[in-house]
Amino acid sequence: MGLRRVRTAEKYGKSYLCLLQQVFVAGNELLLSVKDISRFLMQDIAFLSGGRGKDNAWIITFPENCNFRCIPENVLAKVLTYLTSIARQNGSDSRFTIILDRRLDTWSSLKISLQKISASFPGNLHLVLVLRPTSFLQRTFTDIGFRFSQEDFMLKLPVVMLNSVSDLLAYIDDKQLTPELGGTLQYYQSEWIIFRNAVENFALTVKEMAQMLQAFGTELAETELPNDIPAVEKILAVRAERYRLLKNDITAVTKEGRLLLTNLEVPDTAEAVSSRLECHKQINGDWHTVNKLLSQVRDMETAFDGFWEKHQLKMEQYLQLWKFEQDFQELVAEVEHVLNEQAELADVSGNIVQVKQKIKKLENLDENSQDVLAKAQFVILHGHRLAANHHYALDLICQRCNKLRYLSDILLNEIKAKRIRLSRTFKMHKLLQQARQCCDEGECLLANQEIDKFQSKEDAQKALEDIRNFLEMALPFINYDPESLQYEFDVILSPELKVQMQMVQLKLENIGSIFENQQAGFRNLTDKHVRPIQFVVPAPENFIESRAQFFPSRPEKKTWRQNQSNLKIEVAHDCWEKRSSGQSSSLDNDNSLDALKNHVLNELIQTERVYVQELFTVLLGYRAEMDNPEMFDLMPPLLRNKKDILFGNMAEIYEFHNSIFMGSLENCTDAPERVGPCFLERKDDFQMYAKYCQNKPRSEAIWKKYSECAFFQECRRKLKHRLGLDSYLLKPVQRITKYQLLLKELLKYSKDCEGSAQLKEALDSMLDLLKSVNDSMHQNAINGYIGNINELGRMIIQGGFSVWIGHKKGATKMKDFARFKPMQRHLFLYEKAIVFCKRRLESGEGADRYPSYSFKHCLKMDEVGTTEYVKGDNRKFEIWYGGKEEVYIVQAPNVDVKMLWLKEIRNILSKQQEVMTVKKRKQHNQLTEQDQLSPQQNEEGPCWRWLFYLDEATMSHGK
Repeated sequence: MGLRRVRTAEKYGKSYLCLLQQVFVAGNELLLSVKDISRFLMQDIAFLSGGRGKDNAWIITFPENCNFRCIPENVLAKVLTYLTSIARQNGSDSRFTIILDRRLDTWSSLKISLQKISASFPGNLHLVLVLRPTSFLQRTFTDIGFRFSQEDFMLKLPVVMLNSVSDLLAYIDDKQLTPELGGTLQYYQSEWIIFRNAVENFALTVKEMAQMLQAFGTELAETELPNDIPAVEKILAVRAERYRLLKNDITAVTKEGRLLLTNLEVPDTAEAVSSRLECHKQINGDWHTVNKLLSQVRDMETAFDGFWEKHQLKMEQYLQLWKFEQDFQELVAEVEHVLNEQAELADVSGNIVQVKQKIKKLENLDENSQDVLAKAQFVILHGHRLAANHHYALDLICQRCNKLRYLSDILLNEIKAKRIRLSRTFKMHKLLQQARQCCDEGECLLANQEIDKFQSKEDAQKALEDIRNFLEMALPFINYDPESLQYEFDVILSPELKVQMQMVQLKLENIGSIFENQQAGFRNLTDKHVRPIQFVVPAPENFIESRAQFFPSRPEKKTWRQNQSNLKIEVAHDCWEKRSSGQSSSLDNDNSLDALKNHVLNELIQTERVYVQELFTVLLGYRAEMDNPEMFDLMPPLLRNKKDILFGNMAEIYEFHNSIFMGSLENCTDAPERVGPCFLERKDDFQMYAKYCQNKPRSEAIWKKYSECAFFQECRRKLKHRLGLDSYLLKPVQRITKYQLLLKELLKYSKDCEGSAQLKEALDSMLDLLKSVNDSMHQNAINGYIGNINELGRMIIQGGFSVWIGHKKGATKMKDFARFKPMQRHLFLYEKAIVFCKRRLESGEGADRYPSYSFKHCLKMDEVGTTEYVKGDNRKFEIWYGGKEEVYIVQAPNVDVKMLWLKEIRNILSKQQEVMTVKKRKQHNQLTEQDQLSPQQNEEGPCWRWLFYLDEATMSHGK
């Protein structure tokens, strides 16, 4: 079961992961660490005291070092690269001033130092201040050597030779110089290395923490959750524990950074300026670095907490949805189980004991159903709570709740209907039982009334009283109206029960008749005291053949409405005869109808002439002019090849009307009865209008593109037309629509006249033509159908509907979300299939007149079935496919459209059934012929034919 789940990295962790990426970038800025070059820094090669010159350039000091010439250039390059990178981190000004202290050195060593610095310094070197050797001899050598090589040094390095430390003050303030250079800035290389090592270790820890958080966030975003609740709960518990450990790590890193920041913090008091630690802080920018890292840790923690909170909420909702879906599936299974159990109680046959047992089972089933309905209500309330808490799967939850309500209603209604049915069945059996008891008592009474016992008048009177009492008791059964019984119990009556009721009813009537005769005999005995005739109680079988059935299968009776209808017809007929005989104005009415009919016929002929003339004008004044070389300058080049698209087959339509149809209509001037045959004889020729209408969207597109060109304006001016070409291009569409209106009017005034039947047929043919044209327009607008759509047969009907798709077989997966909102689909019913399309919403002129459809799917008619009634809306019906594996609930615009579609679908299905029956009969005939030709086959033929007839009987019984 797949649940909808938004990827965390996309929706909730984007800012969080971006922040971690910034930390990585910040951590990678330093390519070297103090750990890598600490042994070289301890050799007093150079140091960055934090001081600055008067020009704000950073000061790098090279102290006295007798082993400087032995230091490799790559080591010197690493030291200088590291020192300059620290300076760049702590300030925007990246210029550097070098103080080279060589007071106790020689000129040759000084020269080598300058060369190495020139080759290894990686930054923007602003000035090199050299404290020359102090000994007289070396100073002399230095002056002479520097004088001769000054140009070389000045080209590479801006070198200034200083005689003493006091000369430095001209370039650098004494507060920016260390004590050995005559300044007051306190700096200790070993302490600086220790602090740098601590700062860089903290930065590395922050970077590793960011990597851990990023890995954890990526894992949460990309790991797919399992499909069972215990495994999901276990994963959530493990993630919560990892979150707790990461929070502890963040707390430890924050504590470490704050401790380091406290050690590097510079108080604002003036007395603390002389402190070594605080002065050290002034020299470098480590405090700002640590503070920046701490700020990043705080931002990471805030983002991580927000990310985890949203992720935890999403996972809790995921788990809640799992449990809700599990409860839903279990409940659906329980409801279906109860429905199946009550369906097993559908048979109402049997005796009264069996019916009692079924009623008892139904009561137990009702108790179970109440528990199931209570569970369903609880699950629905659970779904409402989830929806109220803005659950991300709101549509699915609403759909499940609605389905539970639907199943609950079905369960209640089914049990209620079954209870009523069984109660009525029990009542019927009770009546039968009481009637049988009545028959038994009557037979017993007749058997005890032997004629020899009633020799006296008193005995006869007593017997007569017994008979009267019995008849009063049996009167409700004897006089029970059979039609009332059928009306009350016909729904539940099985053939077996009908036979029982018939036998009991005949027996009651027989006993009643005997008692009436016996009663008459006893009355005579009391009056005259003559010997009465002894009656013998016959068995019920003696009377069955002589009586009509108790419940006729199709009672023929007329209701009062039918009688009233017959009466109205007779009265109307009489009135018509009286009116026709008594009123002399009927002839005037006939003359008036003839005048109206001639008026409509004249309009038909006159408008036909105008229509043909207009077509001729358009073809001559526009279409022919497109081939006129004198008009080429007014016509866009691309328009010249669009003549057949713009005008379609208008020339063919004109030729048909001018040469054939208009003359035929004019011949009907004095004979209106010929109008119908005139249309019918040429109904196939009118199919050319379908071609014209199908081309109309392409024609309008051409007109819309070139309607303002000078060619059309000039043609319109020459023809002196008040309307543009587009109005005349619409004339064929208007004319084919006008025909059916005129025929309808003509038929209205031709009732019971000669030719009215042909006129009605002509009207139907024109209406069919309009429907065919309209359907072909819609069919041509279908896009995306793979194959030849004409192979689906003739289009019967098409229209727009609201459609829901469901699956009635198999367990529905949660990822197969059924739409709570219906899909808007346009359905096309063909002889062989139903095609589902989606109407594309296109903008622009003509979008409403010429729709466009996207093909969705197709249902073959040989696997289609329908259900007429769907609960909730009488406009809905079901189209199911493949044995109800797929069910499409279709809502029509109104009930009339629904019934029309059901009628057409059933007609197609019945025709398919007839074709299958014919095929089977042909196969049977072929097999029979083969049996007659082959003696060996004749031996097996009777058995085979018996199986075939049995299959035919089964199919017909199934219908």
